[in-house]
Amino acid sequence: MKKLILVAFVAGAIGFVAGNAFWYLASPLWIDQVVAEGIGESQAAKVLASGTFTDADAAHSGSGSATIFEGSDGRRTLRLADFEVTNGPDLEVWLVAAADITQSSDVANSEWLALGQLKGNIGDQNYDIPADADLSKYNSVVIWCEQFGVLFSPARLSR
Repeated sequence: MKKLILVAFVAGAIGFVAGNAFWYLASPLWIDQVVAEGIGESQAAKVLASGTFTDADAAHSGSGSATIFEGSDGRRTLRLADFEVTNGPDLEVWLVAAADITQSSDVANSEWLALGQLKGNIGDQNYDIPADADLSKYNSVVIWCEQFGVLFSPARLSR
């Protein structure tokens, strides 16, 4: 009887841990997070660069535009508009020096600047760019899974 209780306890503990790990890793695949941030006229005074998101591979897709604006106050903002990307854990928005990004190694082997956690996998959203960032060094915007080092969607910037 004691052996049966011990086996049941161990199996329950393993099932609990495995279930939580599965939920953390897989739930973003069917749970969307929608964002609808606006942008003010003073934020969007001048377009510095823009690009269009593309699919990274068959499992990681993205669409929409990435535009870097400079406001009348000198602040720079990255705006994702009509944006949609495959959801996943620990997604971040990065500016990357590489121009032709087709795989995760292109990002990993390049210089990058993290702008923060992705606010949502669907919708319009804004990210502040640090005042000391040299934008001439960055040629792409990527949606990057920090936890697993995986590219979800790149957008090459044109000036």
